[in-house]
Amino acid sequence: MTEPHPRRAVVTGIGVVAPNGASTESFWKSTQEGLSALGRVTREGCEHLPLRVAGEVRDFEPTAAVEERYLVQTDRFTHFALAATDLALEDARLGQADTGDAPYSVGVVTAAGSGGGEFGQRELQQLWGKGSRFVGPYQSIAWFYAASTGQVSIRRGFKGPCSVVASDEAGGLDALAHAARAVRRGTDVIVAGATEAPLAPYSMVCQLGYEELSTCDDPERAYRPFTAGACGFVPAEGGAMFVVEEESVARQRGARVRATLAGHAATFTGASRWELSREGLAEAIRAALADAGCAPEEIDVVFADALGVPEADRAEALAIADALGTHGRRVPVTAPKTGTGRGYCAAPVLDSAAAVLAMEHGLIPPTPHVFDVCHDLDLVTGRARPAELRTALVLSRGLMGSNSALVLRHGAAGTS
Repeated sequence: MTEPHPRRAVVTGIGVVAPNGASTESFWKSTQEGLSALGRVTREGCEHLPLRVAGEVRDFEPTAAVEERYLVQTDRFTHFALAATDLALEDARLGQADTGDAPYSVGVVTAAGSGGGEFGQRELQQLWGKGSRFVGPYQSIAWFYAASTGQVSIRRGFKGPCSVVASDEAGGLDALAHAARAVRRGTDVIVAGATEAPLAPYSMVCQLGYEELSTCDDPERAYRPFTAGACGFVPAEGGAMFVVEEESVARQRGARVRATLAGHAATFTGASRWELSREGLAEAIRAALADAGCAPEEIDVVFADALGVPEADRAEALAIADALGTHGRRVPVTAPKTGTGRGYCAAPVLDSAAAVLAMEHGLIPPTPHVFDVCHDLDLVTGRARPAELRTALVLSRGLMGSNSALVLRHGAAGTS
């Protein structure tokens, strides 16, 4: 196994805006209880589309969370990022007094798969309906994948290394890995995560080209991975932001260390080539374990990618067994995203938030809507399972072929 990293990246704050809760506390309460937030799509202009079920964030009021001058410049996916960042910074007890004298010590990295579709659609309708003079000046930036990184850094005055991972679903884990590497290279604090808002009509039409998308109109059956009735995934909006700090810096200011970003790796196997994802995902898991200095038997829980496509589900189950050996058939596996929907880059970030909370509470959340598992997995279903959790493995695959694995260790476990 590799030697521990001399500068350790730890999580000190988590902020969540999700379909099942617009705060970290409400998100965890719904997640541990296995409650589902999937429902019929209610967005205006989407009534005629064949995509019927999604995970909408219904109890979020942008005007209560974000100042007007930022609201008019940004899309809904950035509204989520700004609000989740506030929650994460509050959770980490990291205020202006802690960073005001050292703005270059704090950076931002986010991931996005779809960008600001709602904002872009509105401005394009203005262009074609009324003319170019009616297109707002922020059209050029609000739709862009980097908008959330830029607006978080501007609003908070963070001038450290800032970047964006423009990727498919696995980009959410890659953003957290970028944050960990920046901390190891010398940056004290990185605000990192992913948020998405892919439920505007234009964005939804674009998604209809995905063969893996579920068009089932029953929220109870639309997204059921690892079952014989698996018929694809349903999309979702929302996401999560993390405060990632260098451990000694966090402890010096008395911050609570919630988890350690212990190891990460990524591979690529090609778009929709799900049988090949078995090998690619297994290799990502092995490399992430090596990066973390972690043995397979140390993994206490796996948060699965859970695409909901039979070939992809089978490949993931086999990849877990390939990478973890006999332990892979015994380790508890869960996929709480079946209750919120698959929020593209935000999906594995929400899984990472759930993994940290699961380790803190000693409770593996269940997989909503799934009971009749047809793969050789110890999938947690029905109700949460109490367990001593010190190390979690979070998995993600993208529709374009990326595979990513992240190893998280419970707060104190990261210092052992």
